[in-house]
Order: sequence, then C-alpha cells, then structure tokens
Amino acid sequence: MVSATVGRAGVLGAVALSLLAVPARAATGTPEAPATAARQATTTTATATTARQAAATAAARLTAATPAAAPRGSAAAALPAPNTASLAAVLRSVVAQGAPGALARIDDHGRTHRVTRGVADRVTGRAISTRDRFRIGSVTKTFTTVVLLQLVDEHRLALDAPVNRYLPGLLPDDRITVRHLLSHRSGLYDYSDDMFAASVSGFEAVRKKVFTYRQLVALSLRKPRTNAPGAAYSYSNTNFVVAGLLVEKLTGQPVRTAYRNRIVKPLKLTDTFYVHPDTAIPGRHTRGYLTPDRAGAPLVDATAQTVSWAQSAGAVISSARDLDVFYGALLKGRLLSAARLADMERFTKVNGTTAYGLGLRRRDLSCGVSVYGHTGAVQGYYTYAFGTKDGGRTLTAMANTSNNAKVLNTLAGALESAFCGK
Repeated sequence: MVSATVGRAGVLGAVALSLLAVPARAATGTPEAPATAARQATTTTATATTARQAAATAAARLTAATPAAAPRGSAAAALPAPNTASLAAVLRSVVAQGAPGALARIDDHGRTHRVTRGVADRVTGRAISTRDRFRIGSVTKTFTTVVLLQLVDEHRLALDAPVNRYLPGLLPDDRITVRHLLSHRSGLYDYSDDMFAASVSGFEAVRKKVFTYRQLVALSLRKPRTNAPGAAYSYSNTNFVVAGLLVEKLTGQPVRTAYRNRIVKPLKLTDTFYVHPDTAIPGRHTRGYLTPDRAGAPLVDATAQTVSWAQSAGAVISSARDLDVFYGALLKGRLLSAARLADMERFTKVNGTTAYGLGLRRRDLSCGVSVYGHTGAVQGYYTYAFGTKDGGRTLTAMANTSNNAKVLNTLAGALESAFCGK
C-alpha cells in the first residue's frame, strides 16, 4: 500500500529516507550499523541538581535561538519542490527488493509530506506508518556528538585534547584526540566487523547479550589499529563507544540521561528513547527483519534485541517526525553554538558523493544540493535522516530490513526525490 498526503504545520504529507549507495556489510551491513545497548558497570547516576542544570542549559539554548534568523546556505526558494510521486516509486522498489515495508517523511518549512509502502508486521499484516517508532542505528552518533559538543561549549571538554586526559589509560596512544573519535580518524579497529562476519549467527550470538563499554573497547584493542591518529578516515563503531564513555565520565550520568536532558526534552521528542539494556521498542513500532546471507532463506525478525554491541554508537529508538525535528534544530543552530556547529561541519571527503564531519555526514546530490545528517543500519532497519544546510527541509526514510544491498542502494534515491525533485 502507498499513501501520500500533503498538509501544513503538522498536517499529512510524504517523506523519504536514503542510505549511502555502498555495499551492505554482513548482518548490520554498513559502518553505520548501531551497536546493541549494553549495561555499564561503571555508570553513575546523575544527581538531581546535575540533571536540572543540564535541562536548564538545554532550554536556554533553545530560548536563545532565533527561529526567524536568516537561513544558512542556499535560499529555500532555490530548492526544487519534493517529488512525492518519485518518492513513492523509490519505496515501491525497496519493497519489491525484499523490505517488508518502507516509510518516508519530509518536513519542508512547515509543510509535511508522508509516503509509506508495505507492512510493519509480516505476521499481522499491519500497514507501516510514519507514526511508527524504529531503531535508528548509527543516526545515534549525531546525538552522541551533540552532547559532547555541548560539553565543549560548557568548557568541560576540549576537542583536540587526548582522550586519555579524561579516561586515563583507556587507549594505547595518547595522540588520539576527541576530534579524532568524532571524525572517525582515530585508527581504532571496528570490533563489529568480526561480530557480524556472518549475519544471522553473529546477530543471534549478541541479540540478548549485554556488554560494558570497556568490554567493547577491549575487543577493538585486540586488533592492530587501521592507521595513525588523524591520518585517514576509517569508520569504526569503537570511536563512538569511547564517546559514550566520555559522556558518562564528564556528566556523571548514563548516556540515556544526557540524551533526555540535553536533546529529547528541550526539543519535545515524544518518540525518542534509549532503553538499553531492555530489548523492546516501546509503543507503536515497526518490526525489523534481518536478511540472511544465504539466498532464499527466510527473513529473521530482529526487533527484540539489546543493541548492546553498539550503545552510544547506535542504540537509540526514534521516529521520522522526531528525527526531522532533531536535524532541523541542529542545522538551524538551536543545539550548539555557531563555533561548535562549524566544527561539526568541517568535513573529510569519503568518496565522490559523501564527506564526514564530527558525527555528521554530508551528501552531495545530482542537482548540486548538499544535505547533512546520518545514515543508520542495525539488524532489521535501514535509516536515512538528512536536512538542508539551513535546516528548513528535512527528510527521514526507513526500510524495515537490513543486510540487503539492493534495498540500501535504492533507498538512497529518496534523497534525490526529497531535495532535487527527481
């Protein structure tokens, strides 16, 4: 089933999500695959005072923002209108290629577009909806980065300081800085490469498992580093596991509390949760289905999982609406100072169409427009969440499968439909 409705300021419409056009890794496919939430033995509970201070600081950031400020980047009028018919065709192709369902939502200067195709649940046959919650995978990395950059704004963290200054003895090289982590230039080996060399068996081995952050770091350090600190971009979930440790050390709070007080509450994100180590998605949600490596084998329902193998690298749950709000606010400068947002948008080229900043991807489209956000892949879900430079138009798209390169590559077309009108 396809639905496309259009409205203003929260009225119905059509949405699209796009993933990087690169081959998927086994099990979680791409570097963007989120880690399973894990229980941390060293986590300390934030005091009520600390929580109130963080919430007050976050609220002050939003209050200080000027929604009417001149847009950053190209004028909104220069963008072609979204092509919802083309977007619907992208989602139809995604379903034809093996995803049970797909959804997309575009928020465009007060106008909302929604498009859906297929089912959220293969057993009941319930149609997928843009109101559904889902696992966002490595889109989590932007949330984690925002928290750390807020701490930089608060003079509690320095981007170019060694990680070992804050976490003594954690890493084998004092040259690895916080900036290296957030830009994937630390050289730390990605432990998830080994975990998911086989999709189904690798997933089943960790589906209910709970790791500590330090256990995951130890898995990485068993392998040689991929390059010298700062030398080259090399995507690694290990970087954002260490980032989670930094958040907890500097705030004295679990990452769950930091996300909630600094992002979720100030932006009124009603569908965004970090439930680790719980395995269930709360409320109405789309079920996720993992594609096995063997052709013709049945899809595996991967909905219930701890995502502890990734945690602050990929365990957040959200919705299309919440992700559009989040990236719109971020790109409009409502979550960070201008200096920190500029740090986030200092990009390193990855390939002909993509670049990576600090927890943020830039995607260069065929019409000359660049969009900013992140991709996500976790067992059962592919997500793309991107916005224009000024945050005026945002897109979130999701397919409820993973380990399917055709779906991954086709879903990337949603960006062209949403931002180029193609």
